[in-house]
Amino acid sequence: MAVTIAEIQKLRKLTGAGMMDCKKALEQSGGDTQKAIEIIREKGQAVAAKRSDRDASEGCVLVKYADGFGAIIALKCETDFVAKGEKFVKLTQDIIDAAVKAKAKSLDEVKALKLGDQTVQDAVVAYGGISGEKTELDGYSYLEGENISVYDHMGRHTLATMVQLNKSNEDAGHKVAMQVAAMKPVALDEASVPEEVKKTEYEVAVQKTKDEQVMKAVENALKKAGINPNLVDSDDHIESNMAKGWLTKEEADKAREIKTTVAEQKKASLSQQMIENIAKGRMNKFYKENCLVDQEFQFGDDNHETVSAWLKKQDKELKIVAYKRFTLAAE
Repeated sequence: MAVTIAEIQKLRKLTGAGMMDCKKALEQSGGDTQKAIEIIREKGQAVAAKRSDRDASEGCVLVKYADGFGAIIALKCETDFVAKGEKFVKLTQDIIDAAVKAKAKSLDEVKALKLGDQTVQDAVVAYGGISGEKTELDGYSYLEGENISVYDHMGRHTLATMVQLNKSNEDAGHKVAMQVAAMKPVALDEASVPEEVKKTEYEVAVQKTKDEQVMKAVENALKKAGINPNLVDSDDHIESNMAKGWLTKEEADKAREIKTTVAEQKKASLSQQMIENIAKGRMNKFYKENCLVDQEFQFGDDNHETVSAWLKKQDKELKIVAYKRFTLAAE
C-alpha cells in the first residue's frame, strides 16, 4: 500500500529511524504505526544479534552531576562517524540524564530505566538497527554525595572523570579531576590498590630485578672478553653480525658460552635480600606513579609536589574521598 510523507515523518519522529526504513516498515505493516514501530525494533534486535561479535571501540562518554549524584556512562559503537552523530550523542545524554535522575547504582538498573515508551536497553538496540552497527552500554560508574566535580576531557566525549572531595572547593575539585584524566591513577592511595594488583606488580618487580642483575653480569663478562654486548644480544643478531663480518665464528661461540654459563652462575648466586630490597623500591615507585594522592600534581605551580600536598596548601583539611574514570582509549 502507498504511505504518505506525513505518516513517514510521524514514524521517524517516534523512532529516529531513517526515511526509507520508516517507509518500508509502514508498507510492511499496512499503515499501522504501532506495528511499524515493532518492525523497526525487531530490525534493531536482528542487527544486534548479527553483529554481537564485532568490536565496539568507538562511542560517546558522558558525565553528569546533579542533586547529590554523579555518573559516567559510555554508549559504544563501531565507528567514529556514528559516535559523533547528533542523534547518538543525544541518546547518550538522554540515558545519563535518566540514570542520574533515578540515581541508578548499576548498569543493569540503567538498562531497565524508561526512555519514553521503551527501556534504555530497547532504545540502544533500536539505535543499532538504525545505524547498522553494534551498539552497547559500558563503563557505568557513580558517586553519591556532595562536593563532586565532573570533567569531560576537552569536551570530546571520549574520556570522563569524577572527583569527590571532603569539603567544598570547586577549583581544587576541577583540577584534581583533570589530574585523574591525565595521569590515569589505578587507585586513590596505596591502601586502595587491590591485593591482586600488588601481588602481580611485586612479582613483576622481582623478576625484572633478577633479569637486570643477570644481564649486568653477562654484559660485564662479555666486555671483559673483548666482545661488544650489543652485537650478541640475540641469536639473530649474532648470525647477522657474523654475516656482516662484525663478529668472527670464534667470538660468536665464545659469546654464546659466556651468555649461558655466566647467566646460570649469576642466577644461582643472587642475594634474595638484595632482590627484595630493590623490588620494594620498585613498588614504592609504582605507588608514587599510580596512586592519585601520591602522584606529582600536574596543574599547580610546583610539579614536584604530590596531589595530597597541593590539596593541603589549598586547605589543611582538604582530601579526596573518591574518584571515577572511564575512557574509550586503549591504555
